[in-house]
Parts: sequence; C-alpha cells; structure tokens
Amino acid sequence: MDEYIDVATQDGKLTGKRELKSVIHKKGLYHHTAHVWLYTRDKQILLAQRSAKKNICPLLWDVSVAGHIDAGETPKQAAVRETAEEIGLHILEEDLDLIGIYKCFQTYDNGLIDNEFHNTFIAELKVETSLLKLQNTEVEAVKLISFKNFENLITNIGQNNHFIASNKAYYQTVYKNIVSKTHTTLL
Repeated sequence: MDEYIDVATQDGKLTGKRELKSVIHKKGLYHHTAHVWLYTRDKQILLAQRSAKKNICPLLWDVSVAGHIDAGETPKQAAVRETAEEIGLHILEEDLDLIGIYKCFQTYDNGLIDNEFHNTFIAELKVETSLLKLQNTEVEAVKLISFKNFENLITNIGQNNHFIASNKAYYQTVYKNIVSKTHTTLL
C-alpha cells in the first residue's frame, strides 16, 4: 500500500509536506516510523520475523512491531495502529513508553533509500503469543526470547538472521531500556 507520509528534515523536524511512501524511499526523503518492542513480566522479548514478501530484509527476526507513521498521525497513534494491524494486539497509547527517537539511514541493494527516524516505544505484552493474529504480508512468525538470548543475539549480530548488523547500538539501547523498565540487572 502506498500511503502518504509526512516528510521530515535531516534533523527529524516535520516540514509540513507529505509524499507517497514509494517516492520517499526512491528519493531518500527523511521520515518517521514507529517501533514497538514488547516484553513480558517473566523477562522475555517478543521478536517478529519479517514476511518473506517484504522488499527489505525478508525473514529477518527483528522488532516486535514497526511501521511508517502516516501523514497527520502521531507516533503513538501509529504505534497503536501498527500493533493492531501487524499482530492483532490492541494496546492503548498510555501503554507505550517512548524510549527515544533514533536515526536509521540506510540504502539497500534494491535501490531503496531509507532515511528513517525510529520513534521507539516499549510496552508490556500481557497476552499469550498464541492469541496474536499475524498480518501475513508483514509478519511471518513471532517468538519470545529470554533477556539472555536477546543479549546473545546482539553480541553475535549479523550471524544468525536476527537484527540488522549496522543497528547494533540501537538494539543495545532498546535492551537496556527494557531491562531498566523491568527492574532487572543486566546479565
């Protein structure tokens, strides 16, 4: 789907202009996305495997939920919408803790230029994964992994179809925030 997205400056400020997602990626225009990392009380993190149908990083295991912020939408509204669309989980804006906005500027072999600002939230997953309804054009599968396994995946990034290697510092920041939120000491 080629929706309209608000264009940002290279510092992340909205310009007041909007453009089709396909144009944004073709021209490398700056824009915002919403990321939601879900964790459980028993110290697990939900990973989603990107659909085999995705143009970028198909079948890669990564963030629980992620998507573009539509034109006129707030980051929290996008996070709630994307969570419902991608995994069938209904959360409230107040369930989301913003941990930061992270630059992710990458160019892919298929010509796509992705200059994104990840508005990154963490939230507690309060339902069994068997109750999640996956959007097959976005998500192939989901799994819960322990904090220790998450840390090991970061340590061995780029070797096991988990995470984008160039984003290692981002994953480390996410992990530290989840650990802090759950009042756990780092492993």
